[in-house]
Amino acid sequence: MDALITVLPGDGIGPEVASAGVSVLEQIAQLYGHKFEFSEQLIGGAGIDAENDPCPANTRASCKESDAILLGAVGGPKWSDPNASIRPEQGILALRAELQVFANLRPVNTMDELAEASPIKTDRLKGVDIMVVRELTGGIYFGEKTRDQDSATDLCTYHRYEVERIIRVAATLAQQRRGILCSVDKANVLETSRLWRDVTTTTLAAEFPDLDSEHMLVDAAAMHLINRPSSFDVIVTENMFGDILTDEASMLAGSLGMLPSASLGESTRGLYEPIHGSAPDIAGKGLANPCGTIASAAMLLRHSLNLDEEAAKIEAAIHATIAAGVRTADIAGDSGHYVTTEEMTQAIIQRLQ
Repeated sequence: MDALITVLPGDGIGPEVASAGVSVLEQIAQLYGHKFEFSEQLIGGAGIDAENDPCPANTRASCKESDAILLGAVGGPKWSDPNASIRPEQGILALRAELQVFANLRPVNTMDELAEASPIKTDRLKGVDIMVVRELTGGIYFGEKTRDQDSATDLCTYHRYEVERIIRVAATLAQQRRGILCSVDKANVLETSRLWRDVTTTTLAAEFPDLDSEHMLVDAAAMHLINRPSSFDVIVTENMFGDILTDEASMLAGSLGMLPSASLGESTRGLYEPIHGSAPDIAGKGLANPCGTIASAAMLLRHSLNLDEEAAKIEAAIHATIAAGVRTADIAGDSGHYVTTEEMTQAIIQRLQ
């Protein structure tokens, strides 16, 4: 297979983990006879510094021409002024809207070998296999915003079609898994959540009557994610709730550095990135965990290029590397023994071979 992949290293540890993802994809191409062409472009703070634009025109054009996009991370102290008119995060929001990727898939799986790296009690971590589906292009992040000296507003808006399409994505995934779907909202307080719940109920009844489904308030979901995480199969929720809940869920896996994500729309083109941030405090020190980005590369192969065997090969290599005791600093626990970003990457590549 021939494929064009845009790579957006971004800021902080972004270039380090993006490089790891590219190295693994290059190894997969060599092993399976594919030809992957990579186009590296600017995003976030790097775009601001070079072109005063967190998502420059060349970046947008390259992403639209590509089969898939692999992203590192954006942001850092240099651009951290919350009152700045141009911020790195705007680049990601603009790109999501431009690509019309409305469904963010964030798998959360636990490995027995990393139980000690999690702050959660070990008995709570058995059998955790969750897919969180986050609506990505609506809600409060994209609503009209106002600010004066004494007040500020962020408008949260959802339309019926936005809810219907994300519910269909989540329900279809649930059918392919254990058949359990939990829709998370705040319907006891918010009108947007009442619409969300009504549309979800109608859509599931009409199109997915076979699913075991439930509605759950977001505060209860936050509690149950820690208390009984293995009871969840697929969770679907709106933009801000999904952002918060998946960071919480990362603690089940032991570290933010372990978790990948895929942002998908109606086409096969997707945006793939680890869920962690740019971690400027460890940038350039070789301390970043590349597993989330490498697992994101596996999702890229599966969802954009339809290469399931290759994706599974990467995921198995990550697991085998962890099982062999190879650790980056964030998952080393009390042992104090850990490898660098590049050493972890090479360990995974060796297991691919």
